[in-house]
Amino acid sequence: MKDLFDKIYKDKGPLGKWAEQAEGYFVFPKLEGEISNRMKFRGKEVITWSINDYLGLANHPEVRKVDAEAAKQYGSAYPMGARMMSGHTDLHERLQDELAAFVHKQSAYLLNFGYQGMVSTIDALVSKSDVIVYDVDAHACIIDGVRLHLGQRFTYKHNDMESIEKNLQRATKIAEQTGGGILLISEGVFGMRGEQGKLKEIVELKKKYKFRLFVDDAHGFGTLGKTGAGAGEEQGVQDEIDVYFATFAKSLASTGAFIAGDKEIMDYLKYNLRSQMFAKSLQMQLVVGALKRLEMLRSMPELKEKLWENVNALQNGLKSRGFDIGTTQSCVTPVYLKGSIPEAMALVKDLRENHGVFCSIVVYPVVPKGLILLRMIPTASHTLKDVEETLDAFSAIRERLENGTYKRLSAAVSEAMLNKS
Repeated sequence: MKDLFDKIYKDKGPLGKWAEQAEGYFVFPKLEGEISNRMKFRGKEVITWSINDYLGLANHPEVRKVDAEAAKQYGSAYPMGARMMSGHTDLHERLQDELAAFVHKQSAYLLNFGYQGMVSTIDALVSKSDVIVYDVDAHACIIDGVRLHLGQRFTYKHNDMESIEKNLQRATKIAEQTGGGILLISEGVFGMRGEQGKLKEIVELKKKYKFRLFVDDAHGFGTLGKTGAGAGEEQGVQDEIDVYFATFAKSLASTGAFIAGDKEIMDYLKYNLRSQMFAKSLQMQLVVGALKRLEMLRSMPELKEKLWENVNALQNGLKSRGFDIGTTQSCVTPVYLKGSIPEAMALVKDLRENHGVFCSIVVYPVVPKGLILLRMIPTASHTLKDVEETLDAFSAIRERLENGTYKRLSAAVSEAMLNKS
């Protein structure tokens, strides 16, 4: 019999095996200073494009004031216990009611964390006889939730309506045999590519197939739609989303999440979400803070307007300079370049050290080999000066990538990787 840890000693995983070369710089970097458009990285000021603070609320003085007052009044422990036992308050209910109204649903229920809540919600919605159909590019929290499912599950090609229908046909045959139902899961905005899920087209399929639609709108909530209610509102199908999910970690710049839908469905989930039934209640300072942030979303449309001014300036500027930003339909701004992992490391180091621009880097196995994805998140805190400096920096790094500079600089990195593998 093997030691349980043998596999750990032999294989650190697809990303972990590069930890020696990457940790502390390319992964697990340490940004310092107040959350803003410009922060410190290794003692140098950088324009930060990796913070999901879409509306610039993280360091807004009104938000900071309310957070501080709530912490002083309630501390970081109150309320103690799970909501079913001792952690339920009027303010939790008020926040739920206001969230439900904001996303145009009958009812809502608070979740302590987005990731945890998504996993638990999927688990609660389906039983062994049910079938799940979901996008192959779904976020990890959806994939982990689906892994708990004891019944059949099928992935469809990303945003591919033909593939969705084919899998709904397969799911229908199985559900008819098992006596179960079908749950179709999509994202409102896919966080890596920035594409919106094809919610309008998916909803049309309800005329032919019997299924319920669950949408993870973490990146759409607060950024899309006339009122900020998300991708469903943007596409005119919010009413057809059966279970709506969003997190506080993006537009609300906080911790927590929620689900929303018909009252009877939310009441069921309230009594069957294991991650909420057996976990401590969302602490009061976060609840009070979320109420303030939600009020600002409703009463300060200029935050969303400024966000989109910056989004449009960045995305249009990149396109005008010939960069490939894919088919993003949201604030998420991917830039696709061709190169190896060592070249990507050299490129990002140049971008940070010599141009003062900090953005996330994504390489294989998250994207295909030979592709480099630089992912940027514009926020309302950015300025047009930030955008112009970043566009100039990107033009400079592309030239160095194309003329082979990074290939030469990365030779040492390549050798280290080869020796390690």
